Amino acid sequence: MCGIVGYAGGRDVVPVLLNGLKKLEYRGYDSAGLAIVAGGRLEVKKTKGRLGALCSLMEGRKAPGAVGIGHTRWATHGEPSFENSHPHTNCAGDIAVVHNGIIENYQKLKKWLQQEGVVFVSETDTEVVAHLINRFYEGDLLAAVKAAVSHIEGSYALGVVSEKHPDMIVAAKKDSPLVIGAGRGENLIASDIPAILEYTRDVLFLEDREVAVITRNAVSIFDEYGMPAEREAYHVDWDAAQAEKGGYEHFMIKEIHEEPRAMADTLMSRCRDGMIDLSDIGIDEALVRDISKVGIVACGTAYHAGMVGKYIIEKLARIPVEADIASEFRYRDPLIVPGQLMIIISQSGETADTLAAMREAKKRGAKIAAIVNVVGSTIAREADAVLYTHAGPEIAVASTKAYNTQLMAIYMIALELGRLSGHLDTADYQRYVQGLNRIPALMNTVLQTKDQISRFASQQFSQSSVFFIGRGLDYVLSMEASLKLKEISYVHSEAYAAGELKHGTIALIEDGTLVVATAMQRSLFDKTVSNIKEVKARGARVLAVCFEGSDMPADIADEVIRLPETDDIFAPLLAVTPMQLFAYYMTVEKGFDVDKPRNLAKSVTVE
Repeated sequence: MCGIVGYAGGRDVVPVLLNGLKKLEYRGYDSAGLAIVAGGRLEVKKTKGRLGALCSLMEGRKAPGAVGIGHTRWATHGEPSFENSHPHTNCAGDIAVVHNGIIENYQKLKKWLQQEGVVFVSETDTEVVAHLINRFYEGDLLAAVKAAVSHIEGSYALGVVSEKHPDMIVAAKKDSPLVIGAGRGENLIASDIPAILEYTRDVLFLEDREVAVITRNAVSIFDEYGMPAEREAYHVDWDAAQAEKGGYEHFMIKEIHEEPRAMADTLMSRCRDGMIDLSDIGIDEALVRDISKVGIVACGTAYHAGMVGKYIIEKLARIPVEADIASEFRYRDPLIVPGQLMIIISQSGETADTLAAMREAKKRGAKIAAIVNVVGSTIAREADAVLYTHAGPEIAVASTKAYNTQLMAIYMIALELGRLSGHLDTADYQRYVQGLNRIPALMNTVLQTKDQISRFASQQFSQSSVFFIGRGLDYVLSMEASLKLKEISYVHSEAYAAGELKHGTIALIEDGTLVVATAMQRSLFDKTVSNIKEVKARGARVLAVCFEGSDMPADIADEVIRLPETDDIFAPLLAVTPMQLFAYYMTVEKGFDVDKPRNLAKSVTVE
């Protein structure tokens, strides 16, 4: 959500900023802009719409050795417009600010500043920051930024430049991601690592309430009390090419094809000699001996991974599990037993609601184990322990391989809890671990269904509503399948437990309605088939997903996707990929931007 990039060095700053913003397009945006300090003057350029418009506006503009900041905005306060685009400036136009986050007390600050004669030109909360910095400026930009953020309530990642300090960027952070790239004779800031990988692989992570000064030759970080803060650089070891399309038409389809490798990486990082080792994240005999329940907190797709976790932890370990939507968790006064294990799931490790929920749980005495993809992210740093998923960079807004690897991590936790609790004997444990090890290879077989799915999508893309049904783990799968379809194709879709159809939902089924039915729980197969017959009898078109050996009646499904055999409990690991492919091909057929769906951002860093 919103992208920030800044540069201080000897290169031409314009292409550095524009290229960095291109690497952050996946975060979602509706306007773009940049501010450059060159020749003793501050120049601000911004446009509504896609980044291409800003590139056209800056064509031919060169500024070697200048300092600059850039921004892609995802609207929160005020509609997408030129006036609301970042960067924002003070009245004199000699200080410019880019911002990611939400200033919760901006109305109060705005009223105060207006009483002092400040004239606002936008509807945004960010403009307040530019005027606040100006209000406290007395020749020292760092001191002015420190004073400004001390008055701010809410979340922020800030980049600030001024024509009075032509060699300097001041950055500040609270509850929104911001990294510093430490180069040689050049330094950068960005919302995410891909924006700076072309220039350096050494990054510094700002902690909350810290402020930094970045020049071409130095980076200085200060804590909230103004004391210098030492920081070791983290060396990024993944290839920048991983963030490129690599010949695929879209990032989403590329990332779907990366799922077998990503899932294997997640598993192999923890599986040795037929055993899963999670001792370093505190899942050991001592924990299990005292555990009374497990909590799982996440948002969106990660929440669906948590719902799978509820099913399988309760089945394999017989420990009660509560799965919560993070945005609801901290507002319901949750009951947490001191020492209780809380599993926090977030691809980015910066999801605002999830981060707030984690802090609430930690404050109440919970032990936090985070499942995170992004190394060094805020959730990863603040959790008691971290299980990294090793999915690599995920650029498409719709999560695919990150979800699959979150599931893999959840299964590993469930198996260890089952073994340590004694509910899984050695034979069952080994059988399940062997089954988990086979999943990446089976995923390659699953990917071979893409042509069948593409053909079916080409026949169904004009559907206005789609219903996903399933029972048990298949119902949880249906929730994620429905989310994928609606978020990128804009087709209305809903997921229902198949047994609930007769309690009202079946009234919506009419001739030609598309129903996607998953029947991969063998103990529930006959019941699911009966539910499919109910919708088929009312004129529905049915896409069914089942195992190869399942006896799916030929007359009740218009299309059947058959997946390789595995244990029922692993069905979500295999069956989600056809659902991702279905959403992808439906969107391609409709001609929409698969990687950047409207109104959505990759990393939701505001509440």
